[in-house]
Amino acid sequence: MNEAKERPDTPCVAVCSTGMGDDVCQGCQRTMLEVAHWVMLSEAEKEPIWQRLEQYWADKGQVPPWQLRGK
Repeated sequence: MNEAKERPDTPCVAVCSTGMGDDVCQGCQRTMLEVAHWVMLSEAEKEPIWQRLEQYWADKGQVPPWQLRGK
C-alpha cells in the first residue's frame, strides 16, 4: 500500500508544544519552523519531513500519532 495515501494533510495531532517554547513539537515531532511553514511547503518539501517523522516513530516502536486520530 502507498504510505503517502495513508497520510493526513498534516502530522499535527493538536498537542503542539512549539507555542510553549519547544523547538520540536512533543505531539508530532516537527520543528517549530516546519510547523509554522507547513501550509506553504510543497509536497516535495514535505516528503523528507514525513519520512523523518515516520522513521522516528518506527524507531520508537510506536504507531505515528496521526494514525491514531479518530480511533
